[in-house]
Amino acid sequence: MQFIDLAAQQARIRSSIDARIKAVLDHGKYIMGPEVAELEETLCAFTGSRHCVTCASGTDALLMPLMVWNIGQGDAVFVPPFTFFATVEEPALLGATPIFVDVDPVTFNMRPDLLKKAIEAVRSQDNSLYPLPKVALERKLTPRAVIPVDLFGQAAEYEALLAIARQHDLLVLEDAAQAFGGSRHGKKNCALGCHAAATSFFPAKPLGCYGDGGAIFTDDDELAALLRSIRVHGKGGDKYDNVRLGLNGRLDTLQAAILLAKMEIFPAEIDARQQVAGWYAEQLQNIPGLVIPGVAQGNISAWAQYCVVLPAGKRAQVMAAMRAKGIPTNIYYPKPQHCLAVFASLGYAPDDMPAALHASQNILALPFHPYLEEGQVRQVVTALREALA
Repeated sequence: MQFIDLAAQQARIRSSIDARIKAVLDHGKYIMGPEVAELEETLCAFTGSRHCVTCASGTDALLMPLMVWNIGQGDAVFVPPFTFFATVEEPALLGATPIFVDVDPVTFNMRPDLLKKAIEAVRSQDNSLYPLPKVALERKLTPRAVIPVDLFGQAAEYEALLAIARQHDLLVLEDAAQAFGGSRHGKKNCALGCHAAATSFFPAKPLGCYGDGGAIFTDDDELAALLRSIRVHGKGGDKYDNVRLGLNGRLDTLQAAILLAKMEIFPAEIDARQQVAGWYAEQLQNIPGLVIPGVAQGNISAWAQYCVVLPAGKRAQVMAAMRAKGIPTNIYYPKPQHCLAVFASLGYAPDDMPAALHASQNILALPFHPYLEEGQVRQVVTALREALA
């Protein structure tokens, strides 16, 4: 059994992929070729966003808007502690201070009520209101931005998050690296009203290429223009007219071609993901101590992963038992961000973020992809039940 079955997907669209790649080889425009512009138009049409700026990775998609906004030293950027490293890495790389905001124990997304407390704590330099890093107590930081993450495929609570952000004049960058294809109240992820949204086309994502890739979405014309400049070393009128600092953030034409082939079947794959998630939810009922993933009202998840929370202390034995039966599992994520060695200087204690800590100690990702069959889901669930018995 495959944890993620890219081979089944490739078999379905191999002829389209081959034709797309051949077209690139024939015209030879490997950097910023016509497929890149076509993909950006396709993704705008799919999401409803005004602008799509493709880039070299999901990490660059997070970094580039922060660069445009001049996020840096003295700025506080609010991030969840239960996420992939890049969410926190990019503002920290620019010199900003990450302020961790704990997550909901079922959706694993940032809690708006705790965001409000964290902002108030930073403004008053009072960690009795909410846990803060040492630097926020030593010198006054300026709250500048918040990066909610649509973890495992479903949107965060953007109505509440955006209202808080407007109240405190914060920029909002949606991290939809795992959620492209999902929606909230009828609006697609990456077009939920944030200043910008970032996604990833890493191969294992719901929409993945055969290498690294990413995209930024925005309705802001000026921001889009600046992103396109930063994407090519801060170019002005041409690539040798450098008017700002930038990076080499371009998406390869070959990767754009592959993504265009995959977009032909992407809506059907999102539907299939709902079916597989439904099978899991139905068959995982009534297992003592097991918490299955919940989808917030109004959300359609892209189901990048299907993660359950096990009873405390059971994960190692469950993984070993399932591995013995040929069933792969994974852990997203084994350590919350505030506990990583790279952020030790911030001075957070592990239990400052109790929901993130509990999730990291007990979460388990089960095999999940749109080509999983009902019988395979039953096989996974049976093995899980037996391992927990």
